Amino acid sequence: MNQPFSEDNEEAARERRRKRLVEMKRQKERRRKVRLLIQKAAPLAASMLVIFLLFFMGSRLVRGASEAHPEQNGQSMATQQNDPEKQENPERQDEPEQQNDPEKQEDPEQHIGGSIQNTTLSSVITGTVSELSQNKGSLLGYSAQVTADTRRFGEDIVSSNAVLADFEEKRIIAEKSAFETISPASMTKILTLLVAAEQVTDLEDTFTITIDITDYSFVNDCSNVGFAVGETVTVRDLLYGTILPSGADAALGLAVYVAGSQEAFVEMMNEKLAELGLSETAHFTNCVGLYNQEHYCTVYDMAVILKAAVENELCREILSAHTYTTSATEQHPEGIIMSNWFLRRIEDKEGGEEVLCGKTGYVVQSGNCAASYSVDENGKEYICVTVGAGSNWLCIYDHAFIYGKFMEAMAK
Repeated sequence: MNQPFSEDNEEAARERRRKRLVEMKRQKERRRKVRLLIQKAAPLAASMLVIFLLFFMGSRLVRGASEAHPEQNGQSMATQQNDPEKQENPERQDEPEQQNDPEKQEDPEQHIGGSIQNTTLSSVITGTVSELSQNKGSLLGYSAQVTADTRRFGEDIVSSNAVLADFEEKRIIAEKSAFETISPASMTKILTLLVAAEQVTDLEDTFTITIDITDYSFVNDCSNVGFAVGETVTVRDLLYGTILPSGADAALGLAVYVAGSQEAFVEMMNEKLAELGLSETAHFTNCVGLYNQEHYCTVYDMAVILKAAVENELCREILSAHTYTTSATEQHPEGIIMSNWFLRRIEDKEGGEEVLCGKTGYVVQSGNCAASYSVDENGKEYICVTVGAGSNWLCIYDHAFIYGKFMEAMAK
């Protein structure tokens, strides 16, 4: 039985709300201090690692010199020849890969004009990766494979992982660690959108934002549309809000609207991954893209997810929208204006291809990432996914370079 309304009950509710917010702020501050501690400790850890490597390599060099001149150690050549262990050469130490320097990539013209690795994958790498990608996405026909003509992105892009796929011809045009596990960050919301779009039947139906949704977004430092507690919005607003401003409040609203809870909705997301043939390499634990060790996929997996989304008419409409204004509510009489900044920023950097759809993401563990869909002047479709750029602009430059200079060089 509900308790009768009284000022005492209202005051008690306000006090519980105040204590709850205070506790959440404390948790948030503790997480902030932990992040700062990690950031401060990282340089020291890196220095210790360098010292260890130098010591290790020095030891190997000394050992190699000792074995190369055994007479200096009082050993006879005859003794060395009779000892197989002393006949082994020290293993060659490969040079560490040169790291991309985001500072050197700030000039977009300099970046886009970078060199291109024209070498194809070696037969060994081609065979290995082909086996990994052979059956992925096969249930719905969304698949692309590494071939002998697949190229490797090198220092021409700053992203650590990338894939450029042509699903019509079922081939991966170029890649860079495309089958390596990554954190998808807010690119997760592409799947959130797809699963929700396949379930909703009335875009004008309404949903009321709850305090649990806003608290979840606040505690986890999520990006938001800006919906208020108690605000009643349309399902259409939630769909657009999930993608354009990458709103966690909108994504959580969709999850609760469709499945009753985020947990139940995430089960539907993982079922969709299985339907797409991705369950062996992809698994999601939330609908907004928060980092979790069990929340992962590959950039190739994300390309398949985006392909499935652009095949859905509603998803394609939302992913291609540059701006959208939510419906008028009591809290926002003029609505909330939202923008897809990835599409708005990349449109003046397009070459022969037009980027029609896009979704970005960021968590510390993935860096700046994005998934995009483009069509060239001949109507040919491409999907590009990148992860690991040092800023959102560097991420955009990578996509512009891949669709522009890289595709232009391949056409020659």
